[in-house]
Amino acid sequence: MRIAMFGTGGVGGYFGGRLAQSGQDVIFIARGAHLDAIRANGLRITSVKGDFAINPAQATANPQDIGVVDAVLVAVKAWQVPETAEAMRPLIGPNTCILPLENGVEAPSQLTAVFGAEHVLGGLCRVISYIGEPGRIQHDGGDDFVALGELDNRPSPRVEALGKVFADAGLTVALPKDIHAAMWAKFLFISAFSGVGAVTRSPAGVTRAIPETRSMLESAMTESYNVAVARGITMAQDAVAVGMTAMDRQPEVGEASMQRDIMDGKPSELESQTGAVARLGKEAGVLTPTHDFIYRSLLPQETKARQG
Repeated sequence: MRIAMFGTGGVGGYFGGRLAQSGQDVIFIARGAHLDAIRANGLRITSVKGDFAINPAQATANPQDIGVVDAVLVAVKAWQVPETAEAMRPLIGPNTCILPLENGVEAPSQLTAVFGAEHVLGGLCRVISYIGEPGRIQHDGGDDFVALGELDNRPSPRVEALGKVFADAGLTVALPKDIHAAMWAKFLFISAFSGVGAVTRSPAGVTRAIPETRSMLESAMTESYNVAVARGITMAQDAVAVGMTAMDRQPEVGEASMQRDIMDGKPSELESQTGAVARLGKEAGVLTPTHDFIYRSLLPQETKARQG
């Protein structure tokens, strides 16, 4: 399968690397020093599951160099999805499917607004990985998990085919009966993990161990659950408990990507995660005091990072 990996950071670099390693025709879209290093020395992955490299690796900054592909995997930051949608037009043919692997829940609707629902799937992933240095992805753990499905939840050959591609790469794959519920289940976990970690400047091992911050994690997940239900998403009744169990499985030093970006003074997914829960909650008439507090506490630094 010919696949364009739009975004070659921690998520795109790791999953794209695994797909390329398994023999898929993967073209990486990257930029700057990271792109230069990939072109010069290939894409290297340092992983708890074994190091490997894709060398040579197909990489470019310009989607027009690639042409039409079978699938576009979108692994940019959530707030970059609208501009990415415009840039990926040269990749889209009549049968191209687009799979967003974002931390938020709004990417499918943003992509559908540009390309129509016939091209867009729902999706999510779980992995702890990031750019260790230009040309190298550091993979510290996580489930190596990908879930995908049609936005109307019907079975389809293209979902089956893409799921097999991921499975053949040694990744854990799920094809949920309700992709929207699956995305929100991941979202309630990651928005809590990101927000509480960022506002406390503490890793998973600390925030889950202290009763006060553990309570914040659970409150944040409960708020997201309530927002999802109010918006018509059929959530499992134990979704918060499952989210807390997932929190307990994170590495002691685990940090979400939004947290790392905020701590590094970079623009982050604050608006697409914590801010989205607060905004969508307000639209649905659901109170979100924990997310409101985190969002307002982090907004000054986010504003400064974006002005810089």
